[in-house]
Amino acid sequence: MSDPLVKMRGITKRFGGVTALANVDLAAYAGEVLAIVGDNGAGKSTLIKVLTGVYQPTEGEIFLDGQKVDFASHAEAIERGIDAVYQTLALADHLDPAANMFLGNELTKTVFGVPILDNKRMRSETERVLMDRLGVTLKSLDAPTESLSGGQRQAVAIARAVYHEGLRVLVMDEPTAALGPQETARTLKLIQTLKAQGLAVILISHSLDDVFEVSDRIHVQRRGQCVGRVVTAESNTQEVLGLIVGAEEAA
Repeated sequence: MSDPLVKMRGITKRFGGVTALANVDLAAYAGEVLAIVGDNGAGKSTLIKVLTGVYQPTEGEIFLDGQKVDFASHAEAIERGIDAVYQTLALADHLDPAANMFLGNELTKTVFGVPILDNKRMRSETERVLMDRLGVTLKSLDAPTESLSGGQRQAVAIARAVYHEGLRVLVMDEPTAALGPQETARTLKLIQTLKAQGLAVILISHSLDDVFEVSDRIHVQRRGQCVGRVVTAESNTQEVLGLIVGAEEAA
C-alpha cells in the first residue's frame, strides 16, 4: 500500500486532569474508507476533532502527505483539505439547499457598483456539485432544507464540504444515525462515491452493519486508546465487538 494521505502519531489529548486520548496512532489512505468504532467515551469524537483542527493535541503529531502540519483552527484544516460532516449536519433548516451550501461563503455579483448575492450562480453550482460529485438530484431547490429527507439533507451537507476543490480527507460522524433503511442505503452509496473519487473517508459509526458494508479498514478505540486495527474483509463483527468491549481483557 502507498504512503498514507494523513497520519496521526502519538496523539494525546488532556482536558485538565482527564486524559481523553492516550498515544493514539491513525493512518488514512486516499481512496479508502477507514471506520473508527468504539463505545461512547472511547475517544472517537475527540480524535477527529484533533484531526480537523477543532482541538489541538496535548502531545503528538499530524502529517499530511508526509509533511507535519499544525492546525490552530478548523478553518486551517479545511484550507489544507480536511473537513468533517457531523451528525448534526449544521444546516439552517429554514434556508434552501443552495443557501445552506454557501452559508458564510455566499457568491456575489456587482450590479451598478453594488455587490449583491448571486442566487442564480449559487443554485446552479449546488445542482452541479450534487449531480457531478454525488449523483444526487433534488426535486426542488426552492423548498426549505427542513422539508428534505434525512438522506437528502446529508447530501447537502456533504456537497458543502466537497465544494472545496482541495478537499482530500472527509470525516463523517454517524452519517446514518436516525435514517431509515432506504436513506441509509443512499448515504452509504454516497460514501462509496466519494471513495471512488480518491478521497480518504473516515467514517465514525455505531452501526457495525454499515461499517462492514463500506469500510476497507477498521480502527477500534476503547478508553481513549487504539486497541486494534483490522482489515474489514479479513475480520467479522464478533472480532470487532470483542475489541470494542475488551473481551480478551475480561477473559
